[in-house]
Amino acid sequence: MTDTAPRPTLEAVAARAGVSRATVSRVVNGGDGVRDALVERVRKAVDELGYVPNQAARSLVTRRHDAIAVVVAEPETRVFADPFFALQLRGISKELTAHDNQLVLLLTEGRDDHARVGRYLAGGHVDGALVFSLHLHDPLPELIQRAGVPTVFGGRPGWSGDRQGVVYVDSDNRGGARDAVRHLAGLGRTRIAHITGALDQTSAADRLDGYRDVMADADPRLIAEADFTPAGGERAMRELLDRCPDVDAVFAANDLTASGALRVLRESGRRVPDDIAVIGFDDMLPVAEQTDPPLTTVRQDIEEMGRLMARLLLRELDRGTSHGGSGEATGDTPSSVVLPTTLVRRASA
Repeated sequence: MTDTAPRPTLEAVAARAGVSRATVSRVVNGGDGVRDALVERVRKAVDELGYVPNQAARSLVTRRHDAIAVVVAEPETRVFADPFFALQLRGISKELTAHDNQLVLLLTEGRDDHARVGRYLAGGHVDGALVFSLHLHDPLPELIQRAGVPTVFGGRPGWSGDRQGVVYVDSDNRGGARDAVRHLAGLGRTRIAHITGALDQTSAADRLDGYRDVMADADPRLIAEADFTPAGGERAMRELLDRCPDVDAVFAANDLTASGALRVLRESGRRVPDDIAVIGFDDMLPVAEQTDPPLTTVRQDIEEMGRLMARLLLRELDRGTSHGGSGEATGDTPSSVVLPTTLVRRASA
């Protein structure tokens, strides 16, 4: 066994810097009222001694844990297989890391998971929550509201009724869908189908609405429901070919769905884009650039969505701290953000 050196204390830092313990505490915990010259001396002493603040003691002063819960309303098999979640989590992680906050990942698959997440959030372990991939009738918003945790949602929440102070970050799903379908129509395609995402999510519902904005008189058989997965895209494409063999274009609700549709079209001997043009949504490069042919798609900045979610939440937490640490809304809650989308043309349409 080796002896472990004792951890440097506040008193040791104070002695090295030649200041009081209270001054060190204010500097370490981000307090005001310390002259710049003293702040520099304290920081130099902290670096020289390798002092690490005690988080529990720091929390008593700042009322902050410097930890944020990221709640994804999906099972782990979906989260770790879908690059969308990796991109969004990367954006969140970058922003939290830049502000010295820890990311606590919580996934939900069933009723027990929802209850567990609700208990954790109510237990005061984190300063706030970032929540995305919500489904209709998901109990999470109610549990979060009950826990009283500041929250920013990824995607427009789909619950009915007005909830004051709700903040979310989303993309222009409806407008992006319109651009995709208009592009297909501009290519001279007349039998344009839509493979939806999971329609208990607002992103899928908005993209379906965008399709209908352009194809108001479309044959209802040209709409096939799926679930944002490659397997769902395969099933839906087979359904479309069976009931509408003259389909000449497909707008898929995301790139993974489009990749499944492309596999079925290749197996059936349909040429893309000669026989059927295909457009996806997301522009996830690991998918869109590697399909055969490379996928025309609607780009949304997924990583930036994650960054913005974290930025809005941290801003709100800082506001709460500056108003006495209550965490309550101060009347200037940040506004929700809807990011624009862009059509990216490749070989599939």
